[in-house]
Amino acid sequence: MNGPRVPALQAQSNSISPWPVFCIASLAVFLVSIDVTVLYAAFPALRRVFAEAGSVDISWVLNAYTLVFAALLVPAGRLADLRGRKRTFLLGLAVFLGGSFGCGIAGHVEILCAMRAVQGAGAALLLPASLSILLAAFPASKRAIAVSLWGAVSGVAGALGPSLGSFLVDRFGWPWAFFLNLPLGAIALWRGWRILDESHDPERGAPIDVMGVVMLILGVGAIAFGLVHSEAVGWTSPLVKLAIAGGLGMLVAFVAWARTVRAPAIDLSLFQDRTYCYINLASLCFAIGFAMMFFQTFLFTTGVWSYSLTRAGLAGSPGPLLVVPTAIVCGRFAARAGHKLLLVTGSLISTAASIWFALVPGAHPDYVHAWLPGALLTGLGVGMVMPSLSAAAVAHLPPTRFGVGSAVNQAVRQVGSVLGVALTVAITGDAMVHLAEFHTLCYLQIALGLATAMLCAPVDTRPRALAPAAAH
Repeated sequence: MNGPRVPALQAQSNSISPWPVFCIASLAVFLVSIDVTVLYAAFPALRRVFAEAGSVDISWVLNAYTLVFAALLVPAGRLADLRGRKRTFLLGLAVFLGGSFGCGIAGHVEILCAMRAVQGAGAALLLPASLSILLAAFPASKRAIAVSLWGAVSGVAGALGPSLGSFLVDRFGWPWAFFLNLPLGAIALWRGWRILDESHDPERGAPIDVMGVVMLILGVGAIAFGLVHSEAVGWTSPLVKLAIAGGLGMLVAFVAWARTVRAPAIDLSLFQDRTYCYINLASLCFAIGFAMMFFQTFLFTTGVWSYSLTRAGLAGSPGPLLVVPTAIVCGRFAARAGHKLLLVTGSLISTAASIWFALVPGAHPDYVHAWLPGALLTGLGVGMVMPSLSAAAVAHLPPTRFGVGSAVNQAVRQVGSVLGVALTVAITGDAMVHLAEFHTLCYLQIALGLATAMLCAPVDTRPRALAPAAAH
């Protein structure tokens, strides 16, 4: 029920090379990953185009996608095992492309938010199915390499998103932040239909926990609603208090519900593992700060330094470009010595980057001396922390629970992104960000970075031979 059984991971027919399958699966994860960072670049343009809506409403263009994606990620993986991974992958890709087209032609912000939710549902269907398809395509001896490369594609997409998205939006308009998905997605859909093999694992599959999904969306959504409206009506407003309290109450109700069903939207039994608890709390904190960091880069460079959108995208690229090589080097270290040193050090480096941004950049543009050092520190810290969080989350889980454990960790990170966007909007409001608001965002990121480091300090994922006491 909770993860793939070893016999289910059999390579596809020997007549089919696994690398075309890898290309299809990687193209899908590229689209899902780039769609997030592209939208951070498009946010200033969307705020100008839909000026009557304001930042509070525009924030749901980001959060509608992330909320649905987070809530459906684990159930969609189980549905793929039950109904077929190829079928679920192609359905998810078609839904994602349909949502992308709907976003591009949306004339009202409400329609745009609805289409973003459709995109999120498609992404949730295709992402876990793509990983299962990838694992089935490769022999056991090459699966680790294939999964590492598949994960690196996500990092490359995140690095390309700011510069590519800002260029397209600046030159051709905001709809191209969504139309970008269509040609690449159509290729993946066509090739996937032709060459992918179908596979099932009915014993692991389970129907979608509809009630649990609804509870998660309502709970996290209500908290985000309260946060983004706090800037306009104040933190003491009954609306804000009711929304946040109601959201927390709904999440408590979800916990009670999840204990009563066979296949809940999030398997709470995973959190019986101490390392898994700490890592997911750290993932939540880090994801909140990560979303704020991406957001504030565009808001500051366009609002305070008056950069064009294309120039702002280029300004935000050096950090993400440093993530992939850092992750590769650190991954080799973690295989020998565990993840704690990387997690704590990387969190402190990210904190140092936030301190730099809080103290150095001023009202007058000085990219090389005032911004670039902080951006490079950010890329180094993210490259050390983010892949290590994903790997450490499943380090103490049995192999049969790797899949669901990883999916839950990804869902926690998506929830963190929702809260990060909501907090940023609550602080900046409808105006372009000013220095005082930018510094407030930096101070919050300093606190979140330190919290991440403290939560990672008890983690021990060293190989068992090096940590017999932890293994016991």
